[in-house]
Amino acid sequence: MAGSRKWRALFFSLLFINIFVITLLIILISLPATHDNIEQEGRVHEDIQFKVHTNKSDLNKLINRYLTDEGLRGPIEYHVILAEEVELYGTVPAFGRDFEMKLTFEPKALENGDLLLKQKSMSLGQLNLPVSYILSFINKQYKIPDWVSIQPNEEKIYLSLQNLKLKSNVKVKAEEFDLENDKISFILSVPN
Repeated sequence: MAGSRKWRALFFSLLFINIFVITLLIILISLPATHDNIEQEGRVHEDIQFKVHTNKSDLNKLINRYLTDEGLRGPIEYHVILAEEVELYGTVPAFGRDFEMKLTFEPKALENGDLLLKQKSMSLGQLNLPVSYILSFINKQYKIPDWVSIQPNEEKIYLSLQNLKLKSNVKVKAEEFDLENDKISFILSVPN
């Protein structure tokens, strides 16, 4: 009889262990899967940033395509070339003729991500006109986007890249703009 009780106790112990394990498995299977939250606290609302490196040749194409696509030409034909400095070429109609114009600027990437173009030289045919006069003329005659500010008296052009309107509210910041060494990089911020 003592052996029978021992087997009975072992049987019921094994039965309860099996019922417990099966119940635990059913509970674990019916619970939703847990996943680690990829987003860290405090970073949920930050923009996603990409660093883009380019060269003068590709950026030349992009700038001139932008000028054409956005219809920013106006009555004066012009185009931009990135060489050792930023060069703006155009023709200015006057007295029934077209005069060749060339302006050169030294670019500087600012800490806030904008670009500053400081006037280096200017020529209009063989005429020597004050730089402030030419920049003022360009400001009045060219169709300039809102994010470009021509400052004739300071002889510079300010490119507020933060105000450049791109699709999906993507923001652009200039990080490096070294034309001599062909090192150009931007940071693109995509809203999260």
